[in-house]
Amino acid sequence: MSLNRCEQRVFDYVEKHPDERHHWQEKFQRAIKVHVSEYVAIEKMEAELWRYYMERSAVVPAFKQAVAIEGQQRTSMKNLAELLLRLWVAPRAKKKPAE
Repeated sequence: MSLNRCEQRVFDYVEKHPDERHHWQEKFQRAIKVHVSEYVAIEKMEAELWRYYMERSAVVPAFKQAVAIEGQQRTSMKNLAELLLRLWVAPRAKKKPAE
């Protein structure tokens, strides 16, 4: 899976900061329990990841620098949301078809 620059920046940051990683792992695990489908969970988490990116861009030097160069134009975080869901959430058991 290929991540864009913004997604990669968030992924690297979360991987280097255990408290942040733990926070996001819990968010993803909760999201999959709350939402009926993975698709809906991914859509919700994608929006939250973008908000997080913008929040971090005010305080983390690497994010600040990137926003100064690249601007604040909305960038998709869908690939990152899909990747983190796969990494951090156990797959759901498939329902057996009724016989």
